[in-house]
Amino acid sequence: MKSRYSDNQDKKNTYIKWGAGGLLALLLLAGTWLYANGWDVERSFAALKGQQAEETEAPNEEADVQEPAAEKPEKPIVEKPEEQEPPVEEEPPAEEPKAEESAAETPAPEEPKAQEPPAAEEPKEEPAEQQPADATTYQDGIKLPAKPTYINNILLANKQHPLPQNYAPGESKEARAAFEAMKKDAQAAGINLNAFSTYREFARQKQLYEGYAAKDGAKAADRYSARPGFSEHQTGLAFDIGEAGQEQHWASASFGATKGGKWVKANAHKYGFILRYPEGAEKITGYMHESWHFRYVGNAAAKEIFAKGITLEEYLGVH
Repeated sequence: MKSRYSDNQDKKNTYIKWGAGGLLALLLLAGTWLYANGWDVERSFAALKGQQAEETEAPNEEADVQEPAAEKPEKPIVEKPEEQEPPVEEEPPAEEPKAEESAAETPAPEEPKAQEPPAAEEPKEEPAEQQPADATTYQDGIKLPAKPTYINNILLANKQHPLPQNYAPGESKEARAAFEAMKKDAQAAGINLNAFSTYREFARQKQLYEGYAAKDGAKAADRYSARPGFSEHQTGLAFDIGEAGQEQHWASASFGATKGGKWVKANAHKYGFILRYPEGAEKITGYMHESWHFRYVGNAAAKEIFAKGITLEEYLGVH
């Protein structure tokens, strides 16, 4: 009795024989097929695939033939053209300058010239600062003009700006009306004002000045009295003011200390008058302080001059 191991071994040997035989037959078949296709492996595989495809594509004659159903026309697929990037424009290469142009543009360096040492400059004398004209003196050789001087529609008369000899306007009616209004208001304050000297013509001023010069000398007279043709009284706009009953203070510095003098100084600008020669302004106006001498310039100018505490020359910009 054979053992189980012997049976298994026999079966195993049989399988090996059949497997080897089958493998050998398969190799013979493959060799025959390759020989038929000229030993070309790719051609052999292509032929093998073609034969299989013919077998697959062969129609089945027994299948029922059915009419195809009406198909909806498909919308044609429109392919979008691929967006092409705009070609990048290449910048043309910079042209190299020609040798001739480069030579023309670049100037040849000049040989340095020998510099002579600078001559020693003589020190220049600086011009002396011009001092403003002394308002207290008369200019040498000054002559009376043909027309009076107006600045900003205001008549100016002083030692630098004389009047024509024949200038004779008389007392200003406008100035007189302003004084009467001031006098009326002063009476309400218990003060009785009086304009004791206003317009003076050229001849009268000449007579007065010569008398003062004969008495005190021309230098002293020039401080408080104007030469003929240079007096504000000839304009008809100057009013020498005093208080009635206080004649001892007329044309005197003491008038400024009186009740009437203080009132006029504080209120005259309201009526268009200014204190023409204030204290401490002799080098600007040309004349010593006169507390009684008032000048009509109009309400607007008088109020501004009073508010700023300046003189007529400063207001007109002639100093």
